[in-house]
Amino acid sequence: MKSEQEHLPGIQWQTDEKGDVAVIDEPLHNLIVWNDDVNTFDWVIESLVDVCGHENLQAEQCALLIHHKGKCGVKKGSFEDLRPQAEQLIDRGIQATIDY
Repeated sequence: MKSEQEHLPGIQWQTDEKGDVAVIDEPLHNLIVWNDDVNTFDWVIESLVDVCGHENLQAEQCALLIHHKGKCGVKKGSFEDLRPQAEQLIDRGIQATIDY
């Protein structure tokens, strides 16, 4: 017979000192930055550092992927967390969307 825990999709069970605790998995969204012919590498890198909290090397790698692949998922998180960052990038003239 299956336990009750196996019947609840979308819930992970973790054990702490008090016993089993249900952790509801929220789907992660992707903050996507798109390539354009307007913004410089330096501006995109600076923006990823300022807005997304990237380290310089990480921002450089994302900028290269954006340039060569046409887009890059620069950050994962909840929609509520990513929306202000997407808006800040857009305000800087960088094309950004949130994907599910």
